[in-house]
Amino acid sequence: MKLRKTLLALAAVAGLSTAWADINVGVTLSTTGPAASLGIPEKNTVALMPKTIAGEKVNYIVLDDASDTTAAVTNARKLISENKVDVIVGSTTTPNSLAMIDAVAEARVPMISLAASARIVEPVDDKKRWVFKTPQNDILMAMAIATHMADNGVRNVAFIGFADAYGEGWYQEFAKAAGLKKLNIVANERYNRTDTSVTGQVLKIIAARPDAVLIAGSGTPAALPQKTLKERGYAGKIYQTHGVANNDFLRVCGKDCEGTLLPAGPMLVADQLPNDHPVKKSAQAYVKAYEDAYGKGSVTTFGGHAWDAGLLLQAAVPEALKKAKPGTAEFRAALRDALENVKNVAGAHGIFNMSPTDHNGLDQRARVMVRVDNGTWKYAP
Repeated sequence: MKLRKTLLALAAVAGLSTAWADINVGVTLSTTGPAASLGIPEKNTVALMPKTIAGEKVNYIVLDDASDTTAAVTNARKLISENKVDVIVGSTTTPNSLAMIDAVAEARVPMISLAASARIVEPVDDKKRWVFKTPQNDILMAMAIATHMADNGVRNVAFIGFADAYGEGWYQEFAKAAGLKKLNIVANERYNRTDTSVTGQVLKIIAARPDAVLIAGSGTPAALPQKTLKERGYAGKIYQTHGVANNDFLRVCGKDCEGTLLPAGPMLVADQLPNDHPVKKSAQAYVKAYEDAYGKGSVTTFGGHAWDAGLLLQAAVPEALKKAKPGTAEFRAALRDALENVKNVAGAHGIFNMSPTDHNGLDQRARVMVRVDNGTWKYAP
């Protein structure tokens, strides 16, 4: 009996050792709340990520932050303190991701955000050296919009965006791009993600007589200004950001979205890309994996950002394992260093080349112009 107890105790210790050798990935996403149409496909994509990397078991601990900044920070701290994660993926939105930076920096845990604003990773200082992100920076997409506007006769532009870090970040970057392309911003309005009316803002925009309107929102809440503009008879061009590139936006916006123009990651129109496009093959690989699991037409660009986070981990983890074991401060530091040195990783949205001053790593290969045509996305080169 005593021998049996000893053997059981040794087995328990061995099991514990094995568990500590696992790579633990903490994930906090907005699967409910205003950003749910973004967070749900991200969560679906996490389920497709590899369960082993370089021979080590990978555990994914997924939490919902309900599109709330406080909940996102709480989740991050819980994943760090209770789950002892080696890396955090998330959150879905810019405000949530910005709010999490202090928590991951204090704990020295690398984080890969799935949100867009460049402010999440710029400038790379003592805190943001722990933070990376997969979506394209706003300035990359803002330049695509401004260039398209200038090339198509637009001179006066009105702007309406979320009254949060996403909207403000987009205004700052678009203002730079507009200046370079000699566009005049004639109106600048804001609204909340949960608002049910933007009539006052839209009336001000129409009174400014813009040639085009840029709506800086994400997910289904970005449909509200567009529907209101159409209801009020606005006939000019309407541009959206890459924050609307999912089918839920098309469903909510309906016929009011016909003709909408936006920049997006190549995967949104992967099959329509020319065969020599550098991202076509890697984009199609994600589309196939997602639609095999969840059905034809179910894929969105937001899930693609999660997929790309997984690809970054697959590239970085083997390098980190050469220096330390998972579950240690040394491994987390090595993983951060490896992420910062990722080169030529072909993802669903672009080719990632990180550096000590660039924790996004994407270039112009990560964007295409897209038009809404008969309720579907069309490549618009």
